[in-house]
Amino acid sequence: MIETPLTLPNGLELKNRVAKAAMTENIADPIDGDPNQRHFRLYERWSHGGAGLLITGNVMIDRRFLEQAGNVVLDARSNFDAFHEFAQHAKSGGAKVIMQVSHPGRQSSLFITRKPVAPSAGNAVKMIASFAKPRALDANEIEALIRAYGAMAARAEKAGFDGVQIHSAHGYLGSQFLSPLTNLRTDQWGGSLENRARFLLESIRAVRRETSPSFAVSVKLNSSDFQRGGFTHEESIEVARLLDAEGVDLLEISGGNYESPALLVGVDDDRAESTKSREAYFFKYAEGIRQAFKRPLMLTGGLRSASVMNEVLESGAIDVIGLARPLAVDPDFPAKLIAGDRSIVSPVKPVRFINKQVSAMAEAGYHGAQLERMADGKEPDAGLSPLRATTHYLGAQMAGFVRLMRRPALPKQLVAET
Repeated sequence: MIETPLTLPNGLELKNRVAKAAMTENIADPIDGDPNQRHFRLYERWSHGGAGLLITGNVMIDRRFLEQAGNVVLDARSNFDAFHEFAQHAKSGGAKVIMQVSHPGRQSSLFITRKPVAPSAGNAVKMIASFAKPRALDANEIEALIRAYGAMAARAEKAGFDGVQIHSAHGYLGSQFLSPLTNLRTDQWGGSLENRARFLLESIRAVRRETSPSFAVSVKLNSSDFQRGGFTHEESIEVARLLDAEGVDLLEISGGNYESPALLVGVDDDRAESTKSREAYFFKYAEGIRQAFKRPLMLTGGLRSASVMNEVLESGAIDVIGLARPLAVDPDFPAKLIAGDRSIVSPVKPVRFINKQVSAMAEAGYHGAQLERMADGKEPDAGLSPLRATTHYLGAQMAGFVRLMRRPALPKQLVAET
């Protein structure tokens, strides 16, 4: 079943059910944030690897607040021609391409900003003391961000992208609005689930207003934050119901955040007995969401074998298989899956150090190094030492932070909408 085509509600035709899920590339020049030749090589490699859909790494909506120094940024200052070329390379092998649009909120390193923003003021992200305490966005800033989502989507469509995915998972800003742990507001943007979901819904509406009906609108949503007092699975189901009514073309289900990195290291064993047997970290949660969301649903996290991927597709709960790390170590893995051999298994192996947060950093380092190899025209190296890769990755991050300090001064207002 994995080889069968799928047409999204907006009319976008995917040649198969395999999607490259978003992975932060961290290879843009921090001076301008534009895509470059390294992005072009990387995405052309993936496009010819057989996947029906490529979702870019998170493209930032506001260059004042980045997830990594090497993030791509799309706003009024961006080099439009570079984005057009990016889209063409990503589509050169027959894949469709969706741009993931994102804002890190409180998950922006203190090496990038010492004044991150969030729905509410509160504690810094608890991860190796590298984040500052956020201040609360005011109502005018929230409304400006929503307008910026629409403006950014319009630019993406003009550049040739087939759609956008609004990142509302993994602890980024959209996810922070949904979580009662990080959204303590008492106005229309906080409190009830309806109010906490308002930022996401209004962002979707802004994108719809600024783009054509044939432009795909996707959302990435946590099945749960896996944190006590955070965004729950039951709330995720209710938000999915709202997204269904909103006409979202593709909903991707994932889970966790920087403090509880379920996407990279899985959910706790006492909650994962059934999903571990299927590999899919969040499959049982997706089954619940399917009852509320009747449109195309994508599952990302832990899937490694062709047999299990076909099993979850045939269950009817899932329509698209999201793969990230498997495509970092084998960009041709989708073509092997589509060939029909159900014994195919990804060579991805978990990287484990000390605790979950350090393991998540090591996972990011190892697979980030593989992306860099492909961006430089090389093939992935399965024998790469995770420790050496992580050391290199952290060094590249620090070099990016240093270069970031050389960029021109930024205006105080959001430039995405000007």
